[in-house]
Amino acid sequence: MRGRCFTTAATSIAALVGLAFLDGAAQAADCPVSQDQLAQALRASVKPGGGPGNGGFDNHEWASVVTRDGTVCAVAYSGNKADDQWPGSRTIAMQKASTANAFSVKSMAISTANLFAGAQPGQPLYGLVTASPPSPEASAGDATQFGTGSDPMVGKRIGGAIVFGGGLALYNENDVVGGLGVSGDSSCADHNVAWRVRKVLKLDRVPAGVNPNRKDAIIHDLGPDGKSASGFGHVKCNGTEADVANELEAGVGGATMK
Repeated sequence: MRGRCFTTAATSIAALVGLAFLDGAAQAADCPVSQDQLAQALRASVKPGGGPGNGGFDNHEWASVVTRDGTVCAVAYSGNKADDQWPGSRTIAMQKASTANAFSVKSMAISTANLFAGAQPGQPLYGLVTASPPSPEASAGDATQFGTGSDPMVGKRIGGAIVFGGGLALYNENDVVGGLGVSGDSSCADHNVAWRVRKVLKLDRVPAGVNPNRKDAIIHDLGPDGKSASGFGHVKCNGTEADVANELEAGVGGATMK
């Protein structure tokens, strides 16, 4: 009887593990990109990976993709190992992907850069960054698997809200299919890298955004008082990120804005 109980318990546990595996596989199947595609696109979009400069520090970067329901489905880095890029940027990249996905719909995209001005003190989105705390699971699990196809966050929701550049919604020809987050450089450079990565992945069919011409581009329209003329502006970083953004048609304003 005792042996039979143990056998039944073991069978039940195995069944639960099997269900969890199948659930994870289903979530992976919904991912708009594979982990390998994300890693390759990221490396091609940063200078130390053989790509172009982005106006900031030109660091290696982290990238993450979430499905439409906010589930992390791919995490990658551009360097040879996890600490070739800022370790803290892994979680930020996931939160950027989640934020851009969460605030975009089929008819209009909002990038994380578009949330900067509204989230400042006295503005209508002030407090947004505390409204959805990120999952504490983000730092759990086997650190040797961070940024790989077996990253511990794959299949889980990260949550969080980021209000600076680097997060973009992903669109195929029909609809928004998830979000992309990039982190590891200045927030303005992160936006440029994300813009490049999204284009490489061919998930940049954005229908509209807060800017009529450049859709979910970063907008450099903060005046001397720190207020944004459009209401969706972003601070201008100290490098040449704005110039690069203009060249990519990923930005509005740029070098002429003070």
